Amino acid sequence: MKKLYRSEENQIIAGVCGGIGEYFDIDPTLIRVIYIFLSLLTGGFGFPMYLVLWIIIPSKSSVKKDSNEFIKDNKEDMKEKFDTLAKSARQSFKTDTSRKSK
Repeated sequence: MKKLYRSEENQIIAGVCGGIGEYFDIDPTLIRVIYIFLSLLTGGFGFPMYLVLWIIIPSKSSVKKDSNEFIKDNKEDMKEKFDTLAKSARQSFKTDTSRKSK
């Protein structure tokens, strides 16, 4: 029986789309494009749905953990990814602002 996991090899944010792509044996890029398209059509509903999937779909390495450890690890992983994303966005904003002021 096939199990759905978040991809640890093919991830951009959390591996949700990569895991769905691996589960259905479809290119994860296609899953990402479909996700973005549906998110735009539903007025941004895709973002909270992605967060829910991030929380409930386990990564392969966390399968043998109990539910409390699983949730704690997901929470720490989410914080780390958001911090990285925020840092990247701040850096990009600073670069754009400095270009406009010149």
